[in-house]
Amino acid sequence: MNTVKTGTHDFVVVANRLPVDRVTLEDGTAAWRTSPGGLVSALHPLMQASTGAWVGWHGAENEVLEPFHEDSIDLVPVPLSSADVRLYYEGFSNSTLWPLYHDVIVPPEFHRTWWVAYREVNARFARAAAGTAAPGATVWVHDYQLQLVPKMLRDLRPDLTIGYFDHIPFPSTDLFAQLPWRSRILEGLLGADLIGFQRASDTANFLTSVKRFLGLTPRKGEVRRPGSGRSSRAQTHPISIDAAKIADLAASPAVQDRARQIREELGNPETVLLGVDRLDYTKGIRHRLKAYAELLEDRALSVGQACLLQIASPSREKVDSYQQLREEVEGTVGRINGEYDSLAHTAVRYLHHSYPTEEMVALYLAADVMLVTPLRDGMNLVAKEYVQARFDGGGRLVLSEFAGAADQLGSAVIVNPHDIDGLKASILEAVNMEPTEAKRRLVSMRRNVQDHDVARWSRHFLTSLQETQDDDASPHAGGPGATGTPGRGAR
Repeated sequence: MNTVKTGTHDFVVVANRLPVDRVTLEDGTAAWRTSPGGLVSALHPLMQASTGAWVGWHGAENEVLEPFHEDSIDLVPVPLSSADVRLYYEGFSNSTLWPLYHDVIVPPEFHRTWWVAYREVNARFARAAAGTAAPGATVWVHDYQLQLVPKMLRDLRPDLTIGYFDHIPFPSTDLFAQLPWRSRILEGLLGADLIGFQRASDTANFLTSVKRFLGLTPRKGEVRRPGSGRSSRAQTHPISIDAAKIADLAASPAVQDRARQIREELGNPETVLLGVDRLDYTKGIRHRLKAYAELLEDRALSVGQACLLQIASPSREKVDSYQQLREEVEGTVGRINGEYDSLAHTAVRYLHHSYPTEEMVALYLAADVMLVTPLRDGMNLVAKEYVQARFDGGGRLVLSEFAGAADQLGSAVIVNPHDIDGLKASILEAVNMEPTEAKRRLVSMRRNVQDHDVARWSRHFLTSLQETQDDDASPHAGGPGATGTPGRGAR
C-alpha cells in the first residue's frame, strides 16, 4: 500500500534548479528574483492557472530551506551539500552524462561514487515531488540531471501522470553503450508516461537503446512493459522561445538606441559578426575563431571592415575541461588581436560575461551576421531569439546542422562546423548576401518561430501527455485537460 504523504498541488515541475535567483537589494536585505528563460515563461501561466509548485535546488550549498511562495508559484527547495554538487552535478551530470550525450567531444568519466551520488540525489528529488503532488496530479520532470526521477516517482506515487523532457541530445546507441548504468537510466526514463526529445533523431536513438539494452520492442514510439499494465511513449517536441517578449524588446526605442551604441563602441565596422554562447566545448567557439582568423589571413575579411563580437558566458568553472577551454579560447583571441588589431579597430571583442535579455536583444539588433555553430546542441535558443529580434529583415544567420534549431530554421546558412573551409565559405556567403535574399530567408524563419513559440511547445507536450492517459485508460489517468492546462485527474 502506498504510504507516501501526498501534497495539494495539481501540477508539479521538477528541475535541477528553482526558477528564482537570490539577490541582495540596495538596503542589504536578501530577496528572490524570477530567473530569465523560456521554460519559466512557458510554465508560469500554467502554474498560476492551477495549483502549481516547482521542485528544485535553490542554488546554495549546505543550506536547508522550507518551501516558500514567490511570484505566484509555490517553490519546494531540495537541499544539496557541497559533496552533492561535486559528485552529482559537476561529476556525474556534467563530466559523465554531458560529454557522453554530446558525441564525446570531451571523453566522459565513469566513477561509481558519482553514480551513487546521482542516484541518491535523484531519490531526494523524487521524494520531494511525491510529497508535493496532489492525488492524480501531473508531474513534469526536466533534463538529464534527473533521469532516474520518473521511475522513482512512479514507484512512490503510481497515481500520478508523469512527463519527462530531455533538453539535450540523446546519444546514438553505440555511444550510450559506454555508460555502465545505461539500463538503469533507460528504466528511470520509462517511469514517465511521455518522454519528450528535441529532435526526431534523439527520439530514435532512445527507442533503439531501449530495444538493444532492455530487450523491449517499441511500436510507433510506444514501449509496453509486459505485466505492468502501462506503457511509455517517446515523442519529439522541439522547444522554443518567448517570441512575444523578444519582439517587444526589439521594438523598444531604448534597446534600439543601445544597439546603435554597441556598433559605435566597436568602431562602426561594415559588418558585425556575433557569437553568443555559454563557454562550453560543445559550442564550437574554437572552430569559429579558427575560421575567422583564416578569413583575416586570407584577406577575405579585414579588421575595420569586420569585427567579431564573441560573448562567452561563464559555465561550470570548477570543471577541469571548462577551465582548459577558457584558457584556450582566451589565448586564441589574444593571438588573433595581436596579429590583426589596429589602433582604431579590434579583430575580436571577447566578453566573458552574462547579460540580461534586454542587452542580448540589443546585441542581436547590432549584429549583421549571427554565428551559431555548435558541434552538438539539443536546440540552441539563441538562434531563434536572433531571428525573432530582427524584425527589420536585416540579419543573417549561420547555423550548425548539429543544432536542433536547424530542423526548424532551414532558411539559415546551414554549415558543418567541423569543416573549417566550409565554415569560412558560409561566413562569407552571409556577409555578402544580397539584402533581398537575406530578408526572404529571415521572414521565413521568423514565421516559424512565431508559429511555434515556447507556450505552444508546453501546450503540445502537456496535451500529448494527457493523450497517453486517455489511450491507456490506466488507473493513474489524470493531468492536463484537453487544452493542455494541468488539473487533477480521475480518482
